[in-house]
Amino acid sequence: MNSLLPFHLHLIELLAIVAAGVAHHFVVASTPRRRQAFFALLALAAVVMWPIGDLAASVSLTVATAQRLVIMVFVAPMLLKATPTTVLSKLTRPRPVDFVVRILSHPGVAIVLVTILGTTTLITPVVGWGARSSVGRDLILLAVLSIGFLLWVPALAVMPGAKRLSPAATAGYIFGSAIVVTSLSFVWIFSQHSLYPALHNQYALLHMTPLFDQQLAGFVAKLGCYVPMWAIAFTMFFHAEDQGVSVDESPLHWADVERQLLRIDRQRAKALRRHRPE
Repeated sequence: MNSLLPFHLHLIELLAIVAAGVAHHFVVASTPRRRQAFFALLALAAVVMWPIGDLAASVSLTVATAQRLVIMVFVAPMLLKATPTTVLSKLTRPRPVDFVVRILSHPGVAIVLVTILGTTTLITPVVGWGARSSVGRDLILLAVLSIGFLLWVPALAVMPGAKRLSPAATAGYIFGSAIVVTSLSFVWIFSQHSLYPALHNQYALLHMTPLFDQQLAGFVAKLGCYVPMWAIAFTMFFHAEDQGVSVDESPLHWADVERQLLRIDRQRAKALRRHRPE
């Protein structure tokens, strides 16, 4: 295995993950949130370092799919949940950032962008770039993590002032997202030839032909996305009912009120500047 898949330390990725963990530890005092971040970053390190990261980048589409599922379905939401509202409020307070986050937090916008960007990272030229270039590999991984954040922001409702969904709408969003974001897997399953020539040595390393690896990746994408996301959707819906929370009402938090007041103040200041005599 070492001759076909030589060991790489991936020092840049390792330092980035460690730096993120240290920064989170200094910023966040809550022990449960620190624990969430630790396990999320540990899982991230496991799937981007050797050997899984190397197999995903240049050998197997199935391993790459599993890697993406871990990042998008586990790492991204865990990191969002591990970040306190106070920190997110400070990060999104600047007007341009608030404007962008407000748009991206809309469920319709989020699911369209997740589908487009996620599909783009899996087209043949992009996968080939990641297989040949370490820079391409790192940028693709960063894009996958960003897509994961984008996917979960509407569902977790963590951004101050963003549109908050009712439990029923949240469950519907997560349920539908699992179907939409795995649409490319149908192509993998029913394709009669391998679509990714840059991926190689599947048989030597994993005892699979390139076509079987691709078809298996399609099933892994479906099951790996459907099972956890649908379980989360049903749990959120019925948990709200058990707690006596209306499944049709959208919750409101003080951070949302503060952000709305800030936006109103900014609109008033802008109106005053516009009508101020020269």
